[in-house]
Amino acid sequence: MTGKERMLKTLRFEEPDRPPHFEVMFELEREAFGLQFPDRRLWEGCSAAEKERMIDTCMEVYVRIVDRYQWDALAVYWPWSNPDGVVAAKKTFGEKILIGSIVGDTVWSIEHMPDWTQFAVDLVDRPDHIHAVAEEKTRRAIAKIDQLVDAGADFVHLVNDVAYNRGPFLSPKHFHEIITPYLARQVEHIQRRGAIAFVHTDGNIMSVLDDYLSIGAACFQSVDPMAGMDIAEVKRRCHGRMALMGNVQCNLLQDGPSEAIRQSAWYCLEHASPGGGYIFGTSNTIFPGMPLENYHCMLQVYHEFCQRPRN
Repeated sequence: MTGKERMLKTLRFEEPDRPPHFEVMFELEREAFGLQFPDRRLWEGCSAAEKERMIDTCMEVYVRIVDRYQWDALAVYWPWSNPDGVVAAKKTFGEKILIGSIVGDTVWSIEHMPDWTQFAVDLVDRPDHIHAVAEEKTRRAIAKIDQLVDAGADFVHLVNDVAYNRGPFLSPKHFHEIITPYLARQVEHIQRRGAIAFVHTDGNIMSVLDDYLSIGAACFQSVDPMAGMDIAEVKRRCHGRMALMGNVQCNLLQDGPSEAIRQSAWYCLEHASPGGGYIFGTSNTIFPGMPLENYHCMLQVYHEFCQRPRN
């Protein structure tokens, strides 16, 4: 079974030969392979020839990652939201794995909030302005989605942090008004273009989980355990409607100990993988500064799980 077949099977809520695995980003390429992605500041304003060379460097790193860690999919993150990166990845990997890309800042979100005080005032006094900004974000997102799908992306990952550990940054009422309908339109557009929609947020979204279920995305990524997201409960509520990805606890991957990493990984696999609809991964990304051996520890559990006799 190819990685792409494995991904599609689990997204249909069927059990593949093993739970698929990939990460939204892997930024320990120097520690793992002695290679390095081009500096993210170099992409803007570079010449066509320079861009081609940098994309070739990215593909060299991606091949190492996919081969060593047996990834079943790749969300091209360098270059960011760029169709040329998708074209190169499709040429590099063919139909072996699912290829996608990432689009951020598609709705009002924590990481792109320009002025919290003004936002709070506008939410009460200028709701039309709040919706106008949301419309513009959606317009820009759809333009990027079209470019990526035209380039051959199998999936598009919409990343917007809209929750803290205690819950969303908006009340459920306001969330339903200024987040859900715009995210739903973006997901619908991705599907209309024949691609698969992934969505992301950190934090605790249990109070608005029904909103996420209503938008029709194929997969929700993060399932943040540090915010109290119990993947067993989330799987119970989402199974058959929205697949899940992630939940291996990132602060443990940063700080250890290894036994706690193992426990987190086992919990995810045992509670989320039965019946399909689960992609094994961290609750965020493999970020700079994380000890590489801790990712390896997590993957050791994954290999042990996959080698167990199946009932």
